[in-house]
Amino acid sequence: LEANSESLGMLPFKAAPGQFGPEVRDPGLWVWRVEKMKAVLLDRSELGAFYNGDSYLVLNNRGDEGADLHMWLGEKSSHDEQAACAMLGTQLDDFLHGEPVQHRQLQGHESPEFMGLFPRGVSYKEGGVESGFRKTQESGTVHRLYQIKGKRNIRAKEVELSWKSFNKGDCFILDLGEAIVMWIGSQANIFEKQKVREIASLIRDTDRHGKARIVDANEGEEPEEMLKVLGPVPALAESTPEEDSKADTSNCASLYKVSDATGSMKMTKVSDKSPFAQELLARDDCFILDNGANGKIFVWKGNGANSEEKRVALQMADSFIEQMKYPRMKTQVEILPQGKETIIFKQFFKSWN
Repeated sequence: LEANSESLGMLPFKAAPGQFGPEVRDPGLWVWRVEKMKAVLLDRSELGAFYNGDSYLVLNNRGDEGADLHMWLGEKSSHDEQAACAMLGTQLDDFLHGEPVQHRQLQGHESPEFMGLFPRGVSYKEGGVESGFRKTQESGTVHRLYQIKGKRNIRAKEVELSWKSFNKGDCFILDLGEAIVMWIGSQANIFEKQKVREIASLIRDTDRHGKARIVDANEGEEPEEMLKVLGPVPALAESTPEEDSKADTSNCASLYKVSDATGSMKMTKVSDKSPFAQELLARDDCFILDNGANGKIFVWKGNGANSEEKRVALQMADSFIEQMKYPRMKTQVEILPQGKETIIFKQFFKSWN
């Protein structure tokens, strides 16, 4: 962490005041480009286009449903710009009372959730990449698609909302808000079939407070509501058993407790075998859930953790990534305040209350 804080020390810790006005507390999508340690708000017409030499802050404020703060780093952005982006992100997070879930997005490795914020696609200023991950319906509900894959370590991951993401060997969940469609591929294994039911119930019980219905769908018997969103079913790819074992390896995870992050950060491995017991997450501490084999690190901030520890969550993640020798520009980071956990995080636990 030393080297890191030194380069951060060169930057003014308080970015220019008045960067963020009270309007960002209202629902909406806000995007700022980091220019010389300042956050410059982009015009609506510029949304979705990113210069690969820059860093950006993207705030998706959904009002009562919570907020997500994404820090997007261009593959050619300088170390200083990335550090400034982290600082401005901390400042914006403080301004919003530490409530947003924070994500670090790396050019070319963005999450589907991030891509879904830009319905017209995301383009990079040195060459365009068009992608449509999710469709938002008129009613304002966001549709999501999860792929369930593996044999021993079975995981859900969010994938592009399209038949192209499907294959006969896995199970999928199409989350339509009021309905949660469980689709079972003809070649899916018994463990995936069991897991798809667990994850569908987890979404229903924790995200929808029990107020959604689960719809069963076998390959070849797709219900109308599924076809309405995805269109007619094309020929689907076959599955390969090698892919399941590859998924097993990348699905393994460990849990670490972080204490005194402010002095010399101490990390204690709490468990190296998921699913973990939810009781391990003590509210007075911060924890790192390491799914680095899958290119993802989660930092969980307990409500009782001290404010300085919560502030340096991103530095904790970076220092951890360095220790584990993971590639920094390919490892996604998600910072979760207690009570704002995502389905992708909750699925690593035995049960979630």
